[in-house]
Amino acid sequence: MTKRLLFVIPAMLSVLLTLAQEKVDQNMINKIREEALNKSKLMDIALHLTDLNGNRLANSPGYKKAAGYAVDFLKSIGIDNAHQEAWGEFGKGWELEKAYFAMTAPYYKTILAYPKTWTVGTKGLKNAEVLLIDMKDSVALMSYKGKLKGKILLPDINYNYLHSFKADAERYADEDLNKMAEAVPGRQQRDTAQMRRMREQMQRAMAPQRMLTILKNMAKEEGAVAVLSSSLRNHDGTIFAQGGGSYKATDPDNFLDLVIGVEDYNTMLRISKNGMSVKVDADVKTKFYTDDLNGYNVIAEIPGTDPLLKDEIVMIGAHLDSWQTGTGATDNASGSSVMLEVMRILKSLNVQPRRTIRIGLWSAEEQGLLGSRAYVAKTFGGNAANPKTAAHDQFSSYFNIDNGTGKVRGIYLQGNEACKDIFTAWLEPFKDLGATTVTINNTGGTDHQSFDGVGLPGFQFIQDEIEYDTRTHHSNMDVYDHLIENDLKQIAAVVCSFAYHAAQRDQKIPRKK
Repeated sequence: MTKRLLFVIPAMLSVLLTLAQEKVDQNMINKIREEALNKSKLMDIALHLTDLNGNRLANSPGYKKAAGYAVDFLKSIGIDNAHQEAWGEFGKGWELEKAYFAMTAPYYKTILAYPKTWTVGTKGLKNAEVLLIDMKDSVALMSYKGKLKGKILLPDINYNYLHSFKADAERYADEDLNKMAEAVPGRQQRDTAQMRRMREQMQRAMAPQRMLTILKNMAKEEGAVAVLSSSLRNHDGTIFAQGGGSYKATDPDNFLDLVIGVEDYNTMLRISKNGMSVKVDADVKTKFYTDDLNGYNVIAEIPGTDPLLKDEIVMIGAHLDSWQTGTGATDNASGSSVMLEVMRILKSLNVQPRRTIRIGLWSAEEQGLLGSRAYVAKTFGGNAANPKTAAHDQFSSYFNIDNGTGKVRGIYLQGNEACKDIFTAWLEPFKDLGATTVTINNTGGTDHQSFDGVGLPGFQFIQDEIEYDTRTHHSNMDVYDHLIENDLKQIAAVVCSFAYHAAQRDQKIPRKK
C-alpha cells in the first residue's frame, strides 16, 4: 500500500498542476452562465427552425427557408458576414405536398403513412387492392410478374410486436459515465448508443433490402401504385421514415414507398392471410426541385482581435438539415439552435476573441456528412484529393452538437489524449450542471468526423440519450415538444465556454500524435 501511494500521490499532484496551468476565466464563465441560463433566446430560435419552418430535408424549400432564417438571425445580432455558402452539387430537392392513406375494405380504417424521400406520388386518388407478396427469395418474387399493375404491394414480413417495459427516455447513470472516463488509450470504444444505431442500420440494410429493391423495380415497370414498409421501431404512433432512393440530378424518380406503423401493417397482413380482400385509398403528391442542384451551408464568424492569433480558427457547428416526417427538433434543430444561441451569447457579452470564432451549420449531413466534408476539403484540405491549405495549420478546434436534446455530460476526445487535461479543466466549472466526463473514446455518425478525418481536432459532446433512439431520431415524433429547454440551455453554456476558452488560450488545441 505504501508503495502504491508513492506513485499515486505524484500522479495526483501532476494532474492538479496541469489543471492549475490551464487558464479558466471564471469571471467570463459566470457571465456566460447568466446569459445562457437566465436570458436565453434558444427556444425561440428552435421554434423558428421547427414549427414555424417545417422539415429541413436537404435542398428542399424547408431547408432553404431555415438557412435564410439562420443568416438573418446572425445578422440581426451583429454578425454582418453571415451567408449561405455553396459547397457543390447535391442533387434534387423534394417536398411532400399531400398524403392520404386509409384501408377501405373489409372495413374503413384511417392509417398514418409517410412517403420515403425522393419518391413519386400516386398521380391522384387511387382505390387499390392490396397484394400480399412472398419475399422468401427471388424465385418467389418472379411469380408475381404481370400481376402488379394498379396494386398496393404488401411484403409478407411479420413484424412481431414487442412490448417495452422500459421508459422511452433515459439519462446516463454514473456507472456509464465512469466507464467512459476510465477507457484506456488504444482501446477506444464507440458510444454504446452509436454502436446500437449502427447495428440496427446494418441489419435493416441486408437481404430484405435487396429483395425490396427487386420488387420496386418490378412494380415500377408494371405500374403498381406503391409498396408498403414498416419496421419493429414503428410502433405506438411513432414512424421512422428516411430515404427512398437516389436523388442525383440524372437519377430516375424512385417508386413510391409508404412507411406505416407495425400495428397497421400487421392488421393488413393478418386479414390478407385469412383470405379476405384488403383495399385502400391512396392519394400522395410529391414535388421535385431541379432549378438549383447545389448544396449550401450557413457560415458566419466573429473575427479575432489578437494580431498574432486572429487568423487562427475555432469552429462550432451542427447540421441544419433533417428528414421529412417531423420537423427535426432533436435531430438537429437542437444542435443548430444551440450554436446560434452561442453566437448570440458571445455578441451579447461583447466578447473580443483572440482567435476567430466561426459557426458552420451544415447541409446534407443525413446523406453522409456531405456539407461539412465538402467545406473541410475546400477550406482546409488534408485528404488524398486535397492538399493541406494554410488554413489547415491555422485551425484550432471544432466542437459539434448532434445527439438530441439531452444535456452535455462530458466530451469525447476522439483518441486525442493531449486534450484530456485541457477539457477536464474547462468542464470543472460545470460539474454542478452535470457535465463531468472526459473520455478517450470515439463517437461517430456526425460532422466532427469531417474534421477529425483530415487530422483537425474535432469533437462531439457526450449527451444524455433521453428518447433519441426510442422515439425521435428520424421519426414523426421529432418535433418541438420533445425538446428539453433546461438541457439545451446547459448545452449552450458549456459549448460557449469551450469556444471562448479555445479562442483565448495561448496555444491552439493540440492535435493527435
